[in-house]
Amino acid sequence: MTMTHAIRIHEHGGPEVLRWEKIGLPRPGPGQAVVRHAAIGLNFIDTYHRSGLYPLPLPTVLGCEAAGVVAEVGEGVTVVRAGDRVAYAGGVPGSYAEARLVDATRLVPVPADIEDRLAAAALLKGMTAQYLLRRTFAVGAADTILIHAAAGGVGEILCQWAHHLGARVIGTVSSDAKAILARSHGCDEVLVTGRDDIVARVREFTGGNGVPVVYDSVGGATWETSLDCLRPLGLMVSFGNASGPVPPVSLGILATKGSLFVTRPTLGTYVATRWDLLDTAAEVWDVIRSGAVRVEVRQSWPLAEAEAAHRALEARQTTGSSLLLP
Repeated sequence: MTMTHAIRIHEHGGPEVLRWEKIGLPRPGPGQAVVRHAAIGLNFIDTYHRSGLYPLPLPTVLGCEAAGVVAEVGEGVTVVRAGDRVAYAGGVPGSYAEARLVDATRLVPVPADIEDRLAAAALLKGMTAQYLLRRTFAVGAADTILIHAAAGGVGEILCQWAHHLGARVIGTVSSDAKAILARSHGCDEVLVTGRDDIVARVREFTGGNGVPVVYDSVGGATWETSLDCLRPLGLMVSFGNASGPVPPVSLGILATKGSLFVTRPTLGTYVATRWDLLDTAAEVWDVIRSGAVRVEVRQSWPLAEAEAAHRALEARQTTGSSLLLP
């Protein structure tokens, strides 16, 4: 066993519980690979794991996304080999480390024309955008859609990709500065929360009809607003809890607001098989190569400074994608 540095938590709580520690790195067993990280993706779900909203066994290393190089493979591994450039997203947390063991079947080859930092910034958020736009609700040119947190990491990709598909995109943001970013990344209309009447403006933009789908990563603070923006038979896609979890829902509300549909999807379900994982990742690389989606890393911190990164993320001080660098 060798040693590596990692960010680990021993209790759930605020950013102060993040600890920079040396931990053991075992040799890979059957079906496993050791990946030495070049860049680590920072995602809001990391704060849920840290706070205990999504509790993990303790102590644990946080993080769900990274890119790097395969250092060693275990018995029976044929899908990757030592020296391969790879990335991964989702699955068992543990990416806040210089190196880690990974189930080899969850590793995605990184094409030669995609650099490590871009891969680490794009894979989880890009695959999330892919399943939301292509599978949860198949967005097309006839659709006007609403995307909350349009200047965030997933939001920017969602807006660009939806625009590429021909949809008219309404985005919400928390400031005028973020509104400028959202407009430059695919939004046709941008609304500022706390100032604009979101429901009234969405109804105005849609001739009073409402939208067929709302993509909501904010959670509790936007739940009622999102439902009120939907047209009859519309789909509420709740895929995050940045403001806190959605409270218990009375199904009768869905009836009174127009026989609405609600889903709470996760990336893990959509890429559960290796075929789905590789297919989804390939579409992400392709849409980036085409120029239709730009993934911009606007913030990065040394891995040892993950506490500062979490504070910035939760204070809504970040836009686009963020990285931790080992």
